[in-house]
Amino acid sequence: MDRIDAMKVFVATLDEGSLAGAARRLGKSPAAVSRAIAFLENHVGAELFHRTTRSLKLSEAGEHYAVACRRVLTDLEEADIIAAGERTAPRGLLTITAPVTSGEETLRPIIDAFLDEYPAVNMRLHLLDRPVNLIDEGIDLALRIAHLADSSLVAIRVGDVRRVVVAAPRYLAQHPVIEEPADLAKHQIVAMTHFGLDSWSFPPLEGSSVPRTVHFMPRVIVNSVRAAVASAVAGRGVTRMFSYHVADQLSDGSLRILLANDEHAPLPVHLIAPHGRLQVPKVRAFADFAVPRLKAHFGRLAANAGGTEVIHSSCGRVSSG
Repeated sequence: MDRIDAMKVFVATLDEGSLAGAARRLGKSPAAVSRAIAFLENHVGAELFHRTTRSLKLSEAGEHYAVACRRVLTDLEEADIIAAGERTAPRGLLTITAPVTSGEETLRPIIDAFLDEYPAVNMRLHLLDRPVNLIDEGIDLALRIAHLADSSLVAIRVGDVRRVVVAAPRYLAQHPVIEEPADLAKHQIVAMTHFGLDSWSFPPLEGSSVPRTVHFMPRVIVNSVRAAVASAVAGRGVTRMFSYHVADQLSDGSLRILLANDEHAPLPVHLIAPHGRLQVPKVRAFADFAVPRLKAHFGRLAANAGGTEVIHSSCGRVSSG
């Protein structure tokens, strides 16, 4: 059996989570998939999967081998693409990852439109609110909201997002004035894991290098952006979100931004790829298709958030935000 083909079967089994899923994806029989895995296990001299009647789980050896297989297969694909040059049209499986909310609301419509134009490309979208090692997990492209430290990645900046503190007008009308971050300690807080469960940090005051930290006992804790936004709109308390999470609510007035002058600097949004992947036609085609659309989207969000009235107190004093 060809070891490269067996590696492809192994990676497909890992991605699909089952032998049957890999068989469907590759157009093989489950028995052929099982033989390929057995061939690799015999070759490396170790069990790659822990098998049960209901699931497959990578062994420790399998975890290390999966990283190596992905790199080998990626290098081979890139070598083929370079050799074929411009004659190769976008085709094959394109794997993208993004945070859950931006992936669902921003990236998915772009993907749908892209697939209409490129019928030979198939898509796998991983929505994950955690850092992802693109090479180890076989990812072609990622939408990432953060300052980037990994210089081995190719990054295309598509926008910026603010971290905003928001509350519903009816909540603000019934609770104490919020004029500075310290005032939040007196308020009901709708907390999310990503933004702090018992404290929020704010930039230092002018002349200081020490960030300001506000501690609180949250009234509501959720692990879902949509749930946190819904609770805030319902008047359950103050919450902190990325500006794109609450763009619609800011636009219709059901939420207002607080403490705009105390926000951290906006975070950059990038479309990133492992070095060399943009040479692959399917990856290059998606980047060329998505980047202008992402820039337009995040530009509109920035304009909407910037034009929203910002409440500084429950007494109704406002300033331009």
